[in-house]
Amino acid sequence: MRFAGIAFGLTALVATSAAAATMENFPTQGATVVTGKCSKLVVGKLDASKGCKSELASVTAPDGSVTFIFTSGGKMLGFRGNGKGIKPGSQKGTAQLPIDVISTGVGNELSNQVAAKGICTFANPYEGKAITIQCSAKSPEMSFNGIFTSDGKTPRHK
Repeated sequence: MRFAGIAFGLTALVATSAAAATMENFPTQGATVVTGKCSKLVVGKLDASKGCKSELASVTAPDGSVTFIFTSGGKMLGFRGNGKGIKPGSQKGTAQLPIDVISTGVGNELSNQVAAKGICTFANPYEGKAITIQCSAKSPEMSFNGIFTSDGKTPRHK
């Protein structure tokens, strides 16, 4: 099975067979922004949940890597993994992206990276209902956690 499209589009391939036919509609790279509510954003002992922005970005790079980006107080936290490693989640309609890198940055640029192991569980936001994106990872120094629930509106491509 060929994995193509943004992280959310990849969900359709690995989580539901009926959606596989719609994969031609998704770009193979670029950014998508989902609106909703960020309920948790924690880096080590720092809880940035209160200032967590009501948007979550999913970026697919030319190399196929997928990054879910949470923002709070002008800072970004990205959970990155190889998009080809996405597999079905434990609940129907969900998928899991194994995480191997945590990226941080300020403004619009992710500039710092640290190796980490973890997972992001997500579902397809194109179905017009609220979905949850939940990411957690650990590096040798600290842990990283983010939970975001979409508002069910169609994501924007950037």
